[in-house]
Amino acid sequence: MRNLTMVLVLITWFSFGQNKQILYGFSEIPQALLLNPGGQIKNSGFIGVPLLSQIHANAGTSGITVYDVFADNGIDFNVKLRKAIYNSKARDFATINEQIDIFSGGFAFGSLFEKNEYLSFGLYQEFDFIGYFPKDYAVLALEGNQNNINRVFDASHLSVSAEVISVFHVGYNKKVNEQFTYGVRGKIYSNIVNVNSTKNKGSFVTVQGNNNIYNHIFNLDLELRSSGLSSLRNSNSDAIVKDIKKRMLLGGDLGLGFDVGFTYQIDKQWYVDASLLDVGFISHKKDIENYSVKGTYEFEGINPFFSELETGQTADGYWSKIEGEFSDIFDADTTYNKFTTWRPVKLNASLNYAFGKKKEKTCNCIKEKKEFQNAVGTQLYAINRPKQPQAALTLYYYRRLFKGLSAKTTYTIDAYSFSNIGFGVSANLGPLNFYIMADNFLQYKNIYDAQSVSLQLGFNYILKKNED
Repeated sequence: MRNLTMVLVLITWFSFGQNKQILYGFSEIPQALLLNPGGQIKNSGFIGVPLLSQIHANAGTSGITVYDVFADNGIDFNVKLRKAIYNSKARDFATINEQIDIFSGGFAFGSLFEKNEYLSFGLYQEFDFIGYFPKDYAVLALEGNQNNINRVFDASHLSVSAEVISVFHVGYNKKVNEQFTYGVRGKIYSNIVNVNSTKNKGSFVTVQGNNNIYNHIFNLDLELRSSGLSSLRNSNSDAIVKDIKKRMLLGGDLGLGFDVGFTYQIDKQWYVDASLLDVGFISHKKDIENYSVKGTYEFEGINPFFSELETGQTADGYWSKIEGEFSDIFDADTTYNKFTTWRPVKLNASLNYAFGKKKEKTCNCIKEKKEFQNAVGTQLYAINRPKQPQAALTLYYYRRLFKGLSAKTTYTIDAYSFSNIGFGVSANLGPLNFYIMADNFLQYKNIYDAQSVSLQLGFNYILKKNED
């Protein structure tokens, strides 16, 4: 039973992350504006194919993998399980991020001679999860407390957050001159479900007892907050679908946020860009259900007297009394207080160099910086998380293979891996744009041992492609 508990802990541990390093700066793809509202734009308008314009899933774990525990390598499972737990750190994490565009579109506008402004809009659904490895909880579940007398177990190792939201957004992009472009994007968040427990504190320790063999001391400040969950749990399937649709269309708890970004052309070949995304919050007021355990508790156990000459206590009565004692000690308080969650702020920044043979066409000096067929650069990505920020550094090579077909390959160093190779391609078949991207190809030979995997794809109808 103890091993089964640990297996369940480990299975729920492996998950997904948010960096979209291949899409960032890939200006042929309209969805690149979601990563930098001030990015370069290479169309005068687009319509995203509903539910298909962006499908994104990204998976990663900074600690142990499925292969570490379940590999068929002749090593005893219990040995692998113990090694995996002790090799992990409390700051190891796993994340899940999934995003689907419901609808999206954009169009250029401005003066008669130069349409240097661009408006984009859309609605997407996003699922985001992060969980830190609860090492002290895992050690306690694996070994129990008998072999850990006087060891203080840290209750703060339990840290997890999960949410499902929809986001309605409107973005504005303006090309001020040949050097500088900026953009902003306003967002309205609608919460569908949120569950978080990220500010836990406290400890547990077992010491020699005075009235019994051991004394268990709990000093706890634990809290789990939720919104949008209890009504779904208590509804039938038809009501759940109806409620989710309502929340998806801005009928849930609402919040506000914004993105901001820019591109600066240093000269004909060098340029820099940067963006700050999801600066915002969600105010949770509906369907709230919170649980907390706070205080200092001591438990010395129940002395077993099985002899009828003593108290007449039986084994069943003994365990029932222990269960009652624990229920009294850990009786969680339920509250319905509203709360606010802050969005995980993300930072992107890149330095880029364009080069290579120019396309054979009449020189257009205004657009000369767009004529290079190759580009290389480096991109920094960071995201704010409950315990500490996560960061990634990417090197990339971009190539225009021929008209209507471009490709980008990346090498990324992050908390998941030092050997993440990614590749993406964008193709235009007439007005239809299709793109597909994936990373961590070197680990596909054994997907169970992969630290992270990512996939993005989408279809757009391009109203008019800007000439390069």
